[in-house]
Amino acid sequence: MSTARRRLLRALAIWPWLPALAAASPADPTRGLRRWGQGEFRRFGFLVYEATLWGGDDPLRPPLALRLDYRRSIAGSAIADASVKEMRALGADEAQLRRWGPALARLFPDVKPGDHIVGVYRPEGAAFLFNGRPLGEIPEPEFAQRFFAIWLDPRTRAPELRAALLRRPEA
Repeated sequence: MSTARRRLLRALAIWPWLPALAAASPADPTRGLRRWGQGEFRRFGFLVYEATLWGGDDPLRPPLALRLDYRRSIAGSAIADASVKEMRALGADEAQLRRWGPALARLFPDVKPGDHIVGVYRPEGAAFLFNGRPLGEIPEPEFAQRFFAIWLDPRTRAPELRAALLRRPEA
């Protein structure tokens, strides 16, 4: 059987299932938002990830989405630990961090170069996707504000990345 014929038969076989497959896939977290800036996060000179921000007219207020494209392998637990450390440095309450840390450790998978995580900041909390698949959410407004402050607060430890993310897009 020819390759073209096999492709046609496969396409015909999945045709009745296409609406269900489309409904099962997560919606684009950047829908309705415009792309703002993009920048790199480096640690000891090594590129860790590239970040891209989507938002409305004010990229410091929800809704917004932040995509991190990883360029290094990192354990999910290390991502969670670093997130807690950064939120602590920006003044998050220790009782909240004791609750949020384990929740982040359960959410974040190990990543390798080419993987991406998208964080979606909504007024009611934050949701996360890994390579386009939902990871879960933490439905607490205070958590979302503290988590996204890691990149967007003026006191961030990565001010160059913040400036790149908040760069107004060309009209």
